[in-house]
Amino acid sequence: MILAAFWAFVLCFFTLADIIFRAMNLPLQGTKEIIANSVVIIIFLQVGFAIRSRSMLGADFLIKLFGPKTRRALAIFGFLLGALFFAILFKGAIGPALRSFANGEFDGEGALRVPVWPARFTILIGSGLAVLNYLALAAIEAFRLKVSDLDL
Repeated sequence: MILAAFWAFVLCFFTLADIIFRAMNLPLQGTKEIIANSVVIIIFLQVGFAIRSRSMLGADFLIKLFGPKTRRALAIFGFLLGALFFAILFKGAIGPALRSFANGEFDGEGALRVPVWPARFTILIGSGLAVLNYLALAAIEAFRLKVSDLDL
């Protein structure tokens, strides 16, 4: 999460520099490619923490209508569905990540070409961490484990 926040901070200045240079009719080459790949990297670097801190989007207004047992069962079901989703994403990302690295895949044309493999491997790693975090939350909920906020 810290690395993702730092990179988002750096991208703000990079984007600002591109805007200023475009105003002088001297755009920075590769800005679009760097930002496009960076957004993917930032999202997948933060997804594990977002899941573990229970910051993912949820329909609390609907869950509050049910009793405690039903709420727990729905939470476990939701965590398992999240784990399944990211497991499928993980499995689907293995091939493209390996091919991207092996083939030296780049994004962009001309002066600056940005390697794609870091974004593809970040999807792989972020998805794997998401699966682990969803399974951990499902276990915490299913077995009523006590976990302090400091463990996040």
